[in-house]
Amino acid sequence: MTEKLVRENERVDDLQNGYYVIQDPEKFCFGMDAVLLSGFTKVKKGENALDMGTGTGIIPILLKAKTMGKQFTGLEIQEECAQMAERSVRYNHLEEDVRIVQGDIKEAADIFGAASFDVVTSNPPYMIGLHGLRNPDLPKAIARHEVLCNLEDVVSQAARVLRDRGRFYMVHRPFRLAEIMNVLTKYKLEPKRMQLVYPYIDREPNMVLIEALKGGNSRITVEPPLIVYKEPGVYTENILKIYDMI
Repeated sequence: MTEKLVRENERVDDLQNGYYVIQDPEKFCFGMDAVLLSGFTKVKKGENALDMGTGTGIIPILLKAKTMGKQFTGLEIQEECAQMAERSVRYNHLEEDVRIVQGDIKEAADIFGAASFDVVTSNPPYMIGLHGLRNPDLPKAIARHEVLCNLEDVVSQAARVLRDRGRFYMVHRPFRLAEIMNVLTKYKLEPKRMQLVYPYIDREPNMVLIEALKGGNSRITVEPPLIVYKEPGVYTENILKIYDMI
């Protein structure tokens, strides 16, 4: 049965935590940003979490491994990606804990209902306009550029599907930080925790991790910077911990 879940041109990647994810290297594979987001996200015992734009389903699977949450849902608009994520769920025998739903982020509240989740995560498309090159391969372009949804779509729907005092977690690019903060507060998602990610200690940050609280008061904690590499090809201890490698 396992072999039938993995199709031609696909591979099975070991997540080093007892779980695996099916990917097609010719399409879009998850990156470090998804792993860092899963390490930054807190899902408490008994909570239900939604990952918007789940792609391969990597974040729900990682959160299942890392947290005591009750149920994890991945929402993905691309049929091929959604089917691949669903096959990864079955490959790991996680049907009781993780579900994949094909649908549009812009319709999340209609799909699931308002105030349905305690936690929402998203690794949304980062690029707008002429920022970065538009990938000619549509699945990759959709994942990286605001083709089918934009930042406000993600945030507004997260606010609707979150319960009061629910938490929203997102990884994004620092160059859009001012816009991110404005959009979050517009939809009553108050930024509470932020961490900048640096490729090397002497470089500019290239990712930002944010936690926002629905209906929270105005007060944010900026966590110590997360450095990815000690030197080329050598992860720092903090990164190895997130990857469950030490």
